[in-house]
Amino acid sequence: MKKLFASLGLMFALLSPGVTLAQDAAVPVEEAAVVETVEAVAVEAPVAGEAAAPAEAPAEEAAAPVPDKGDTAWMMLSTLLVILMIIPGVALFYGGLVRAKNMLSVLTQVMAIFCMISILWAVYGYSLAFGDGGSLNWAIGDLSKLFLAGITADSTAATFTDGVVIPELVFVAFQLTFAAITVALIVGGLAERVKFSALMVFGALWFTFSYLPITHMVWAAGGYLFEAGDLDFAGGTVVHINAGIAALVGAIVLGKRLGYGRDAMPPHSLPMTMIGASLLWVGWFGFNAGSNLEATGGAGLAFINTILATAAAGMAWMLAEWMLRGKPSMLGLASGVVAGLVAVTPAAGLVGPMGSIVLGAIAGVVCLWGVTGLKKMLGYDDSLDVFGIHGIGGIIGAIGTGIFVSPALGGVGVDDYSMAGQVVTQATGVLITIAWSGVVSLVLFKLIDMTMGLRVTEEQEREGLDTASHGERAYNL
Repeated sequence: MKKLFASLGLMFALLSPGVTLAQDAAVPVEEAAVVETVEAVAVEAPVAGEAAAPAEAPAEEAAAPVPDKGDTAWMMLSTLLVILMIIPGVALFYGGLVRAKNMLSVLTQVMAIFCMISILWAVYGYSLAFGDGGSLNWAIGDLSKLFLAGITADSTAATFTDGVVIPELVFVAFQLTFAAITVALIVGGLAERVKFSALMVFGALWFTFSYLPITHMVWAAGGYLFEAGDLDFAGGTVVHINAGIAALVGAIVLGKRLGYGRDAMPPHSLPMTMIGASLLWVGWFGFNAGSNLEATGGAGLAFINTILATAAAGMAWMLAEWMLRGKPSMLGLASGVVAGLVAVTPAAGLVGPMGSIVLGAIAGVVCLWGVTGLKKMLGYDDSLDVFGIHGIGGIIGAIGTGIFVSPALGGVGVDDYSMAGQVVTQATGVLITIAWSGVVSLVLFKLIDMTMGLRVTEEQEREGLDTASHGERAYNL
């Protein structure tokens, strides 16, 4: 741990020499040997005067594994489902929650971030996230695959099963969507008051200095948390805690919206929010089950857990709100659903169905407290409760994975499993992600605020960002 925090100054020195990609669960491989033996071919004795025939045929050369069409199709479908989560899922979920005068600004921010991160991922993100960083490999990869150099239609990436591969370009695309949704989630904490230009600059820099190192540490062989045995099946730390902390820091640095705590700021379209939440749930099957990288029983386990944990969280939030406020709200139910999706993400392919239900129910209740009691107690204005749902839900899911992965509780188990030891490992991953994302986010927000300014003017904020920033309206009534 001392080594990790003593090296935070290296976050801005990401370029390092290295060679090929390395990730135990999903590493691009250029060559993989599957040794096949061949029977000796018996031949008759040569006829006198004729050249002697070889006694046996030469052994066949080792054949490289070939991607299975079913696995390839499943991973392409999963990638499409994650894109559905972002545009339109996150966009509509967030868009419905803001006031009408800011609807288009949120839609624009989410879609623009998706486009920008897609390009940055292909240029250098993939290489830094999954490359071998040499002496810095504990924290970051290298630039050996800058501009996707050397990756072709024939390149392959390994899966969780020895000798089973998928096309590397499909793996690149799948991981691209994770990077894009993580940055897009931060929008919710800054909504209705952040400059569009500042948001885009922050997104590019935060992707480089927070998302890529955390991804490498958690998912790449040699990464600090990967080698420590941290379990994160589909992105509890990499995506949700990472984004949740950035949104919280941004909300605090930006300050509260004009009139916050005094003026009513209800969502302008709960039907839009419900549609967005539904699209998130559908797309999340690609997020969680797709992270298995193969169309096998492991994907099936992640699939059923994504249903059960989400349903449990939705019900728990709804019932708790019903008891506390006298009525169950649509917004509460939708928020509970998202909290369940977040909490099951790190655990999806590792815990049993009953464990996922318990995990989801806990997340539903605790996240309700996070967006009400905790938010009121600390006084920050996280516009769309990114920290309360994604940050807190991610923490619950990450630590809960260490508990419910236990075979005694229906989980798949891990080598040399000890519940106490695994929980400590999971908690360490949570703390490192909080510290790394928090420091990077604070530095970037402060630098941007001092140079180009983070927040729109009071006049623009009162007018609404749709017209002030983009010159158009969501509704022309």
